[in-house]
Amino acid sequence: MTEPVIQVEDVSFSYGETLVLEHVTLAIQGGEFLGLVGPNAGGKSTLLRLVLGLLEPQAGRIRVLGRAPRQAVRHIGYVPQYPSFSRDFPISVEQVVLMGRLGIGRLLGRYGKSDRMAAARALEEVEAADLAQRSVGTLSGGQLQRVLLARALVSEPAILILDEPTANVDQRAESDVFGLLAELNQRLTILLVSHDIAFISEYVSRVACLNRTLTCHRTLEIDGDTVRHLYGEHVRQVAHGH
Repeated sequence: MTEPVIQVEDVSFSYGETLVLEHVTLAIQGGEFLGLVGPNAGGKSTLLRLVLGLLEPQAGRIRVLGRAPRQAVRHIGYVPQYPSFSRDFPISVEQVVLMGRLGIGRLLGRYGKSDRMAAARALEEVEAADLAQRSVGTLSGGQLQRVLLARALVSEPAILILDEPTANVDQRAESDVFGLLAELNQRLTILLVSHDIAFISEYVSRVACLNRTLTCHRTLEIDGDTVRHLYGEHVRQVAHGH
């Protein structure tokens, strides 16, 4: 078996006296589509920050593409739960996508032709090329999510990490986004954080359940007992038809 593209080995992390992650081990192979689920304050965001190199493990080790996370961040496309700019800011869709090219190519100066071509390709791939000159303030939730996805893809990453990518969109847009992610998974490794364990199990190959400690399940193994153990209470599961 080849080396995992993301390797988390016996990682623990605390904020002060509050233990958030305890002996977490996770290996993600190239080409996987893995869902990370768990309750609020269960450690999901902390684990993402560690993989992205924004935090350092207090115990254990993390490797991304065989390197320390900070050395591999150039090869990760990240889609946050909320945009890092105000929706009222007067900026076009193309300009938002071009933000993903910062630090690539030229160190100073304006974006070059290659940057704009990369932005056009990314928007085309997420089926949003017609939005390029629109102001982000005019976009629907589903359209904005596609634009944020294009911004993550424009750097031509090997790994795509998404934090609750459909938290602020309706169910139809959610299905569209996940269908698009399934297509992208043909060439990218994807790690996705979600609360909707039943919905994402239609798309992902494995589910990593995190509530301070972590266990992994194949999607066919997810049942009501798994959900109750993870969230500590009865959670109503909803079947989604596609």
